[in-house]
Amino acid sequence: MKTLVVCSGGLDSVTLAHMVAARGELSRLISFDYGQRHRKELEFAVATAWQLEVPHHVIDLRGVGAALGGSALTGGAEVPDGHYVEETMRITVVPNRNAIMLTIAFGVAASMGDEAVAIAVHGGDHFIYPDCRPAFTQAFQHMQDAALDGYARITLLTPFVHRTKADIVAEGARHNTPFAATWSCYRGGKQHCGRCGTCVERREAFQLAGVPDPTTYEDPDFWLQAVADRGRK
Repeated sequence: MKTLVVCSGGLDSVTLAHMVAARGELSRLISFDYGQRHRKELEFAVATAWQLEVPHHVIDLRGVGAALGGSALTGGAEVPDGHYVEETMRITVVPNRNAIMLTIAFGVAASMGDEAVAIAVHGGDHFIYPDCRPAFTQAFQHMQDAALDGYARITLLTPFVHRTKADIVAEGARHNTPFAATWSCYRGGKQHCGRCGTCVERREAFQLAGVPDPTTYEDPDFWLQAVADRGRK
């Protein structure tokens, strides 16, 4: 199937793009600028499109992001340290983010004659982000079937929805994903901070997958304490 991949520039979505490309089914990438604190991730999405030689659509949603207050990713609140499963990580939720992005992605796919939209939501996101859960993705497919009835039939692909971040790293290694050319850190500094939820999850995933992590972290060992703290709760 001709497949559009939603690509943030992060490890998960770049791995997904390489997987789809390896099957010869990648038609294009789509990314979103919603005013996120870590918008430098978009540079890595651009680089991925260049490497895979596919069209790349960057959609400006900064006005929408500004209206979705209350998240540390779009507002003034600090991004917390710690593991993703900590309750404090809920401040990184951007309400309806995936619902908004997928709606646009499906519209683009239908307009361009694509047959599928792929997104890299995964099992590790379920605790914090409701629009990464299977119930959401299944309901979204039903909604789009009705929205595009008689015009297009687009399939939502979520190959990682029941898999872990470590599984994604292993999959990325099998598909020669350039991990160093991906961005995860929510703080968006010069280097990965090593302390926010995405950095801790990234560092832990490489360890669990047994794959060397090429990422430079400002605090490369914080993840050990974060994982230990989680285990004591």
